[in-house]
Amino acid sequence: MSSAGEVPSGLSEVLRNSGQLGHDLLAVDWASTPLGPMSGWSQSLQAAVRIMVSSRFSMWMAWGPSLTFFCNDAYRRDTLGVKYPWALGRSAREVWAEIWDDIGPRIDTVIRTGIATWDEALMLFLERSGYREETYHTFSYSPLADDDGAITGMLCVVSEETERVVAERRMATLRDLGSEPTSIDEKEVWAAACRRLEANPKSIPFALLYLFDDDGSTGELVCSAGFDDPHPASPSELVDDEVWPMSRAFAGLETHVPDLTQRFTDLPKGAWDEPPKEAFVVPLEAPGVQRPHGMLVAGLNRYRPFDDEYRGFLRIVASQLAARIAAVRAYEVERDRAEALAELDQAKTAFFTNVSHEFRTPLTLLLGPAEDALTDTGAPLPEEQRRRLELISRNGQRLLRLVNSLLDFSRLESGKLTAQFEPVDLARLTAELAAMFESAVRSAGLTFSIECDPLPDRVYVDREMWAKLVLNLLSNALKFTFTGGITVRLRSAGNGAALSVTDTGVGIAQEDQAKLFERFHRVVGARSRSHEGSGIGLALVAELASLHGGTVTVDSTPGAGTTFTVEIPFGQNHLPADQIADPADAEAVTAASEHQAAGFVAEAMRWLGNETTEASESDGERPRVLIADDNADMREYLARLLGQHWHVETVSDGLRALEAAQRRRPDLILTDVMMPKLDGFGLLRELRRQPPLAETPVILLSARAGEESRVEGLDAGADDYLVKPFAAKELLARVRSHLESARLRQAAEAERQRLRLLLGQIPAIVNFFRGPDLVFEYVHPLATKAYGGRDVLGKPLLE
Repeated sequence: MSSAGEVPSGLSEVLRNSGQLGHDLLAVDWASTPLGPMSGWSQSLQAAVRIMVSSRFSMWMAWGPSLTFFCNDAYRRDTLGVKYPWALGRSAREVWAEIWDDIGPRIDTVIRTGIATWDEALMLFLERSGYREETYHTFSYSPLADDDGAITGMLCVVSEETERVVAERRMATLRDLGSEPTSIDEKEVWAAACRRLEANPKSIPFALLYLFDDDGSTGELVCSAGFDDPHPASPSELVDDEVWPMSRAFAGLETHVPDLTQRFTDLPKGAWDEPPKEAFVVPLEAPGVQRPHGMLVAGLNRYRPFDDEYRGFLRIVASQLAARIAAVRAYEVERDRAEALAELDQAKTAFFTNVSHEFRTPLTLLLGPAEDALTDTGAPLPEEQRRRLELISRNGQRLLRLVNSLLDFSRLESGKLTAQFEPVDLARLTAELAAMFESAVRSAGLTFSIECDPLPDRVYVDREMWAKLVLNLLSNALKFTFTGGITVRLRSAGNGAALSVTDTGVGIAQEDQAKLFERFHRVVGARSRSHEGSGIGLALVAELASLHGGTVTVDSTPGAGTTFTVEIPFGQNHLPADQIADPADAEAVTAASEHQAAGFVAEAMRWLGNETTEASESDGERPRVLIADDNADMREYLARLLGQHWHVETVSDGLRALEAAQRRRPDLILTDVMMPKLDGFGLLRELRRQPPLAETPVILLSARAGEESRVEGLDAGADDYLVKPFAAKELLARVRSHLESARLRQAAEAERQRLRLLLGQIPAIVNFFRGPDLVFEYVHPLATKAYGGRDVLGKPLLE
């Protein structure tokens, strides 16, 4: 051991500042090594040691004929393992005896020629962790010269690459498994999976894939990797746990099998010279599947530790295999389901067609007499009856439009909707249709521009279908536009005509634009004049455009506006020859268009009605009822019905209802569930969060029938849930009942507070009698022993 006086001062200072490594180098008995004590070391050796020890990059060096071993702290920590500190001062041939056949010739070349070497990710089997370990290193051997200039040593600068190399080959396997072309054949899936596993024999020397039967009593071998011939470790069928732990895998449990060499001989070796000593059994579990499909048996690389990274790799392999087989089986289920749905779809189409036809008959018999009564000048209706019939007529017409839309869809699906394409002056037709909407747009306080340029070529359209297309786009624009204006343009675009309807409305989020033309899709949460709608308007526009050989697109920016563009080709070559018709009678066509547009315009005008009505303040004793509904007819109907008995205020959405309730607390709130801005459930949540309004009775109105919907409403905190359509008497009875219950609660609370105040004024009597029953009997006749010290609602009078 070198004493402090024997160590050169410069080297001593460096070593003493190098932590444990410096201490261990000083502790070596250098006098017993070929280099002798530190005091006799050459300046070159001292300089090399100082440079190496001071570096934070991993280094080791060999010096002198015996190649005496030195290293720095980074190399000790990253590479040397259990050989530290034993290796310090020993010959490098002894320190790295297990890899000397690989590195010895390289060191000899460097010392002999003075030329440095370079190796990148060289595989070396080190015995630094108590076993033979597969490692990878990128390093350079550089010559070291003594004071006389003769090469007498070697410096190695090294970076261990083991984790990177192993991770890359594992990732390659996972990538290849994931990129395998999707197959609908289960056998092909397993064969492809085994090919990918067999391509990584270093990480997976062998693999077995078993599928379970329904109860997990047997496992069938579907493919293997590494096995060329039948082997005791790869039986074609498992019936118990004798070979592999099948029951644990079926239960979803992993198993580490450590004793392979004692159980089997001649196991596949993979890329190595010795077979695996261990295996890992992983269940093939897919998300959403109750039990594993099967299990993966993977032989483990005996030259790598079975750590969390290795375990995680095999879990992901099993997960990918399970996902692939789940996808195949799901495809089979979906194929069967698609066939069943196709049959169901045919039945649904027939049903819609039949029901739509059946609806039209009673609607005709409702609307016809209503129209006759409204236009009968010989026997005019009283004003109240006229308002009722107008309400019936308006909503009957709306129902008829919905029925007609459903009928159009059923015809489109069944291929029975035949168009009659005729040459038209599309600019004039479109301008006439748009002009019919002008009164509604102007009434909304919006600007309206119609720019329909004459077209250079003839356009063939079905007039009725084109009218539906234009009117649906205009109705949609008005519904979602509150400021600015709407512009209708028709122009020539390439080989066709392009109709665009542009608004400055609320716009559409990017994620919703792709689904706009899907049937029954509605944008959730968008501000609109009414929450009503079937979600089929834009879908019908897309279908009608496609029927004309055209397309419809949307360009929208949230908060800025939206443009819908419909493009259809010029001429008739793209249309079925048997659907080309002669031009229709112009007057008949105009009358039909006006009748069709009248329904759209009438509904739009109802959106523009008074959205809020205030109750009269003349009778302050009558309870106040707040009504929230986005349908103007429904608001008016409820207001007339309830206004005969209570003060009524109406608003068109949940947000206005909340603001009205905050301004003046109503005695009861009657609200629709589906409304813009804030729906009924949202309004209910906000009311229950605010103490002044939390006790206000709330009755939900909804078109969603069924026990589940009713339970959902009551669970949300509603006091009652009423399904549309409802009887007027039932609504009046429920409103009256909840108002009376609220009155009783308020009266009971007031009495309770009065008694508390009274009892607080006579503490001496309370202390004397002790018993609350006697105190209440003495204080007030209502508080007798029969109440048991509680008020009429059962709440304790004293706490």
